[in-house]
Amino acid sequence: MQPDFSTLLDKIEITHPIIGFYDAPDPLTFEPILKPKEGKWACVFMFYKKWLDGHTLMIEKGNFGCGGAGYWICNVETRTREDFVKFLVDDEGLKSNHDVMNHWLDFQKPYKPEHPYLFFGPLKDDQYTYLKSVTFYVNPDQLSLLILGANYDSGPDDPPAVIAPFGPGCGQMVQFDDLNIPQAIIGSTDIAMRQYLPPEIMAFTVTKPLFEKLCRLDEKSFLYKPFWQNLKKRRGLLDT
Repeated sequence: MQPDFSTLLDKIEITHPIIGFYDAPDPLTFEPILKPKEGKWACVFMFYKKWLDGHTLMIEKGNFGCGGAGYWICNVETRTREDFVKFLVDDEGLKSNHDVMNHWLDFQKPYKPEHPYLFFGPLKDDQYTYLKSVTFYVNPDQLSLLILGANYDSGPDDPPAVIAPFGPGCGQMVQFDDLNIPQAIIGSTDIAMRQYLPPEIMAFTVTKPLFEKLCRLDEKSFLYKPFWQNLKKRRGLLDT
């Protein structure tokens, strides 16, 4: 069952809808749906404003918009490894040399879909079974709160609560080694896709276990304590 996230959004004062990444069998449950135009290049984040209006983007192996989403999200190779590395290193300058990029590609594997359809859009309570990650679009103050929340119940021997891996913006929405542990990614650090977001907005993507933990933050947590209240006063969000 999808947890109630209304109190979390209210306390952090997040006004952007949070976005789910789903691997699901039935498109009809995600209406209204948008798709990339077949045969035409499109970045996943070109649909960001449509997400805010309640629409869901659907991609699949035969229609994914761009080669990056095809490779990292749909597990479809649209060019040879050699051409892929040349593009990423020589054309885009994303790693210092071909060897480093090849080693990274060997290490970082793409997501492997379980169903024919993948969806990016507002959360659907009745599709929680198929939810893979949740992304908050937030300003730096809100990002700080969510980082605290991710670390709230995390001990020094646990896997890192928050990571900021190199990768494409769409890939960062599911770039976890294990979706079954509570962990977060600071995302939207891919400068190729940031043109589709407001400049002050960052992404904070969490696995389902961490999403559930964040939704359980209560009056004992920092959300109800002086540090956050003082920061809101400084930002003019509370009466002094």
